[in-house]
Amino acid sequence: MRLLSTAGARSLGSIGAWRLAVALLAGLAGLVSGPMAHAVESANAPQGATPFVFAVPRSAAAVGSDCAAMLAELRRSQARLAQGSEPPTAALLGELDAMTRREEDTLGPLGVLAAVSPRKAIRDAADACEREHDAFAARFWQDAAVHARLQQVSVADGIDRRYLREVLDDFADAGVALPPDRQQRVRELREELTQLTQRFERRLREDHTQVLFTAAELDGVPRDVWRRAPRDAQGRFRLGLAQATVFPLLENATRSATRERMWRAFLSQGGPENLNTLAALAKARRELAQQFGFESYADFVLRRRMAHSEAEAQTFLATVKDAVRQRELSDLAELRAEKARHLHRSIDDTVIQRWDVAFYSERLRRARYAVDQEQFRAYFPPEASLRLVFALAERLLGVAVEPLAQREPLWHREARGHVLTDTRTKALLGTLFVDLYPRADKFNHAAVWSFRNVSTMAGRRPAAALVVNFNRQGLTLDELETLLHEFGHALHSLLSNTRYAAQGGTSVQLDFVEAPSQMLEDWVYDPQVLALMAPLCPSCPTVPAALLAQARAARDFGKGIGFSRQHLYARYDLALYGRESADPLALWTHMEADTPLGSVSGTLFPAGFEHIASGYAAGYYGYLWSLVIAEDLRTAFAADRLDARVGRRYRETVLEQGDQVAPDELLRRFLGRDTDSRAFFESLGK
Repeated sequence: MRLLSTAGARSLGSIGAWRLAVALLAGLAGLVSGPMAHAVESANAPQGATPFVFAVPRSAAAVGSDCAAMLAELRRSQARLAQGSEPPTAALLGELDAMTRREEDTLGPLGVLAAVSPRKAIRDAADACEREHDAFAARFWQDAAVHARLQQVSVADGIDRRYLREVLDDFADAGVALPPDRQQRVRELREELTQLTQRFERRLREDHTQVLFTAAELDGVPRDVWRRAPRDAQGRFRLGLAQATVFPLLENATRSATRERMWRAFLSQGGPENLNTLAALAKARRELAQQFGFESYADFVLRRRMAHSEAEAQTFLATVKDAVRQRELSDLAELRAEKARHLHRSIDDTVIQRWDVAFYSERLRRARYAVDQEQFRAYFPPEASLRLVFALAERLLGVAVEPLAQREPLWHREARGHVLTDTRTKALLGTLFVDLYPRADKFNHAAVWSFRNVSTMAGRRPAAALVVNFNRQGLTLDELETLLHEFGHALHSLLSNTRYAAQGGTSVQLDFVEAPSQMLEDWVYDPQVLALMAPLCPSCPTVPAALLAQARAARDFGKGIGFSRQHLYARYDLALYGRESADPLALWTHMEADTPLGSVSGTLFPAGFEHIASGYAAGYYGYLWSLVIAEDLRTAFAADRLDARVGRRYRETVLEQGDQVAPDELLRRFLGRDTDSRAFFESLGK
């Protein structure tokens, strides 16, 4: 996370488990401590360790004051970098990284608060600080004097060499070599992009839409989803659009009209305003790329990633399409037949609508495999599920996770801190904050903010925040899979052991970043992994081995549908940020119309596609790209998902290295060979 080169700390989210992917078919989609954050001794921390403690600002004015102090320090650091009289050495890289650490001290916590704070004034102040910082960063990366000094640095090893190359790339991508008029335009465009992205995200975060249903209209929906919901004057239940509400309704509501109303409401999030904002984002990003001589924003950013170019990403997506097309058609034919049986119609008179997909997929799984996702909530209470993933980290990776005694309250009474230590050495590894349950104005999906990175040369330990929105009654297997995915991101961040903060944790290339988290998803279906729950929750029933095996088989149903949908999202993202400008909704409608289920009029899916409005712009293909890598990584654990020897090697070879070693080399070291796609395509046949 080189904050100086990005629009703030971005979250890493999950595309979800296969049940949710099927639902998505329906269109759902610092060297010195700053005043915002500090490290203190904790009553239960390892001796001599100082875990990071999240300090929540008391007011918007306090945020503004902290932000001003940070910017003043950064400007002084910039002046020192530019005016050095001695020939520059590799120590200059350390000075630059100290600026990243200083930024993290203030912007890191603020990035989390912008998404989770119940106080709008704090969220707005955090956004304002991000805008001020990005205006500074746009000028910093065009500083010719700092750039010239960095060009003279001689490095002694591969870590410094890679960091220096990435830093010089950041200067190039900011326009340091452009003439003054184009530099000015680049700065204007980057500031505009920050503002537009914030508007897009804010509309989704602060969407208070509620859909009204009678109890009869909610037939089939688990009562825990709606029985405590507020009611209107007519006694109808007012249901919001949190995933913990939407997905169970779409999977279980027996009435088609109920599913359709919720589906349409979910796809209307952000509204026409977000469509306009997305169009402005695409236009600004295209113009930004053109300032550097590129025809598309996709080509501009992908040249720094594993895919190298839009053409290579499109070639990859074409191979996926060829592999899943027939399977998608087969899956849909089964859903159509199931709907015909359910409604006692002839198959010729039966049409599958997008709001039918999740419902009839679940009916098929129940009938064929005797598996109902809702039945798993009794096995996986949220708090016990969190302890389960902690126990997995201890068994597999040698990481102990314990509660952190907070001296100050976090952003919400239900958010909590945890300290991670090495089970062998007892050394502090990092600090994890967890926010489990939905509430108004909170980020309503699942994501991790890796907001503070490690730096071995500064003696700095990392911190991350895991944010989800789970049903208080328990998790389905799909949701447990999502929890493991997000915890995988957190582990990538907190187990990192890099020299520079700028290369810590999830600061890897975007089309690799999802691989470590996606790899862990499959651990949900391993009996010995779930057996770790028994001592953690003695009162919890044990998932029968036969039921787990059936759930594993049921999970594979709909892979064609799920992969096809992800494929469409990735192609749409590349097209929106490609060579030709297009209206976001018209482009989506055209591309979706070319799928077996076609497009539904009146829906606004791109208005809620937050990934591509922000950090995953021209990068959504990375979920499938990373999944190919994740499947290959799993082969090392094929004999035993809890093999601590392999787990320790994986931790040291992949997770600890962050971005200081190229992904291809990390994979080669861990697997003992070049990575390939055989495991991925084999998984498609299951």
